[in-house]
Amino acid sequence: MANYLGSLSWGIVPINWATTNLATMSWDYRSNYLKSANDQLRYQVQWVKSGLNEGVEPSAGNYTAGGKGDIVNAIFKVETTVDGTNWNTIGTIKKSRDIANKRYDSGAAATDHRFTIDISQLVSDQLSYSLCPINKGTWQSSFYGGMNGGAVMQDNVIGTSPISNYNVSENGTFRRVRVSATFDIINGDGEITDAGYTLSHPPYVTAINSVNQFERDTVYYDRQFTLNEYTNTSTSPKRFLTRCPNWYYSTAENKVVYSKRVRMDEQAEFLQWYVRGSFPASDSLPDNYNLLELYGTSYDYNGTQTNFVMADFNSILKNNDTNSSTQFADYQNRMLVQNVSPAFINANAKVPQNASRPYTTSISPITANTKKYSIHYRGVWYSQSSGSWEDERLGASNWYEIDRESENIPYGFVRFHWLNSMGGIDSYTAKRDVVEGLTISRSVVERNSADRTWYQANSFNDNGSESNPELDTSLYVSDTMRGGNLYKGGREVSNVNADRVQSVYTEPLNKSVAKWLEEMLLSPNVWIEKDTEATAKGYSSNPYLRPSTKGYIPVIITNSDAETVNQAEGLVKFNIEYTLAHKVQTQRN
Repeated sequence: MANYLGSLSWGIVPINWATTNLATMSWDYRSNYLKSANDQLRYQVQWVKSGLNEGVEPSAGNYTAGGKGDIVNAIFKVETTVDGTNWNTIGTIKKSRDIANKRYDSGAAATDHRFTIDISQLVSDQLSYSLCPINKGTWQSSFYGGMNGGAVMQDNVIGTSPISNYNVSENGTFRRVRVSATFDIINGDGEITDAGYTLSHPPYVTAINSVNQFERDTVYYDRQFTLNEYTNTSTSPKRFLTRCPNWYYSTAENKVVYSKRVRMDEQAEFLQWYVRGSFPASDSLPDNYNLLELYGTSYDYNGTQTNFVMADFNSILKNNDTNSSTQFADYQNRMLVQNVSPAFINANAKVPQNASRPYTTSISPITANTKKYSIHYRGVWYSQSSGSWEDERLGASNWYEIDRESENIPYGFVRFHWLNSMGGIDSYTAKRDVVEGLTISRSVVERNSADRTWYQANSFNDNGSESNPELDTSLYVSDTMRGGNLYKGGREVSNVNADRVQSVYTEPLNKSVAKWLEEMLLSPNVWIEKDTEATAKGYSSNPYLRPSTKGYIPVIITNSDAETVNQAEGLVKFNIEYTLAHKVQTQRN
């Protein structure tokens, strides 16, 4: 039995409904399951007791013979998971009641007590990034992601297998979050004791490693960035986790405002998105999707269109075990990724079909005549209502234009990837005026110089002649000439610090593209693609996990300013200045 007086309930929480007492505190988007870990994530408990207001202290005098007392503290337990089963406690927060609120006109304190916390910093520390390997279609697991950031996991397990089950970190791009609360009361002796009651968690939310700008963005990701069902309006289309302006809610080619330029040799152009549900909202019967796919169309210069699908990510979706293994489970609650680069599409695209999964017929839809292609997310299911296969779009279309400019072989183009403001990975190829060099600093110490007063004489013979062939070389224990070792001493370099610095210019950018590309300059995690002996070794060792000789090399963007709008000049160009995150290795003296 609970040992507290009055009643407890949740107040402010990340999700609330139109029927709650918080309905007037927000817009009509209350089922916002997807949240930013870098915005406030507030949880509030309300304690209601007759005659109580926020200015009233809990009292031992209120303790009853039945063992119930006033609540003093709320202890919030914060847990996260990626798979919905294995919950990890990331912190507990003990909170005394909030500071009393008083009416502006009478000074009267508000009724009840409230206990409020913000867990955003706790959750954001769990999130970083997850890279899908270059030339791979999707992650091995949506729960464990790809090449995750954060602390390196300890792995000292040795057994019969060279692969350890203990060295894998959870996905760095999302966490599901739940918060519960227990309570302290004050008993008749003035002691603080456990109330013996747990207030169960409000609905789970998913936090992603995104950021919102106060002057520009809303925070209700469910309305735009949770790909469940398609909203065919210009104000709230469902979208992938990128702010690149190459999206449009229509599939019509003549409506496209901007197409992102991609090259035929690029192997890593990824779309990333969060999916909650996998059932058609338009079907009256409880059907689930049999297929989820990225549906593409390539457009040739002569007007020819070719349809194709990419569905590598189907391998990491959850099947509906209680209904049919050919349908996906009602709720997925996971981050998905798919490679949509031209090279990968041509090597792995399939012909669209409804009646089977996986797909079987291959197609190479991007040819020498292809001008552009589009990608959108859609679901396919066998409808019990209509008795036929049906499909529906679940998001806006992202558009890509083939860049056929020949590479400047002596210098090469620079392919950037970065953690974008939505918690996904964006990419861009810069091609103009590549510069590379070194910045070097040295630590110098001063040592004693050699004594030049005494030079070691020739001790081979007694007569001073240097023609004696019988030399006693045992007299020389080294090649040092004592007193004449001028090759060292004086000021010496104890160590050299060097960074490899580079810069490259972008193409001229219009305002919307420049605003998007500025995210690379603001991102804490940026990489360039490089094809080196080290990255090629990864490919030769395990081409399944590293299916490209190219690898991600971390860099630090060093720009201190960037011009994104210039009314006088019109288009702007970025000079991206960066240094390799791994320092140039030098010897110590």
